[in-house]
Amino acid sequence: MKYWLFKSEPGTWSWDDQKKSGAKGEPWTGVRNHLAKNQMQAMKKGDRGLFYHSVKEKTIVGTVEVVEEYQPDPTDASGRFGLVVIKALQDMPKPVTLDQIKAEEKLADMVLVNNSRLSVQPVTADEWKRVCKMGGL
Repeated sequence: MKYWLFKSEPGTWSWDDQKKSGAKGEPWTGVRNHLAKNQMQAMKKGDRGLFYHSVKEKTIVGTVEVVEEYQPDPTDASGRFGLVVIKALQDMPKPVTLDQIKAEEKLADMVLVNNSRLSVQPVTADEWKRVCKMGGL
């Protein structure tokens, strides 16, 4: 199993929206960055992810699971980009802020710290465990 981070502006698609999509999950559409596309192509069913509210909140608020692997994104007229489908797993009991992550020296190499603009990011198993522990999971 691999781990990922999915960033979303809460005004566009929030954690509450993600939870409302239920067990069927929600297609992660609209990604138009080739590096993020490559990350999604590497995802397998059952991989886990951190759900991150970007912009003003800058907080990890929950965990998700990949329920469908990479496929064409119908919102991309060019046909170059795709999507995965993710479902909500659980709330982060204590949401973890970007400032908390930056303050944790063992997370200094986390992609979120070094390339916070990337909308889909890999997370190592150690980073996953540490962030989940920080969040009360």
